[in-house]
Amino acid sequence: MIGLILALAGAAMCVIFAGIGSIIGVGKAGQAGSGVVSEEPEKFGKVLLLQALPSTQGIYGFIGTFWVIIKLGLLSGNAPDIAWQTGLAILLACLPVTINGFISAIYQARVAISGMNIVVKQPQDAGKGVIMSAMVETYAVLGLLATILLIQGISL
Repeated sequence: MIGLILALAGAAMCVIFAGIGSIIGVGKAGQAGSGVVSEEPEKFGKVLLLQALPSTQGIYGFIGTFWVIIKLGLLSGNAPDIAWQTGLAILLACLPVTINGFISAIYQARVAISGMNIVVKQPQDAGKGVIMSAMVETYAVLGLLATILLIQGISL
């Protein structure tokens, strides 16, 4: 039973911490974007795209959680009895997407906010702000891929 609890704790951490990072990131970008849109409402679409970018880490955390659920076969309604070592291995396998998702969402918001300055001063170059912000996301994607590969490598 301890093994299952550890595995589920890892799964919960994925969605909780990557989600918190996205909440913080989208919130900060939304605050900055509101200032831009209050002065120039026609820039809403470009600002909204930049605000939305940090939300993807929460999705990656959910995917990590779902991968654990699939690995454990929980969708069938049966909870497996796994060794504590296996549960710990699953928990540790969840750390890349958990940590990368949390941190990258916050930093991606910082870059997105800077991208909003591009929207204000050089609206025709808004895509450059999106690209710069997306560069930060690369590490959240790598964290998700690492988590998936690690989980796949664990034998039940």
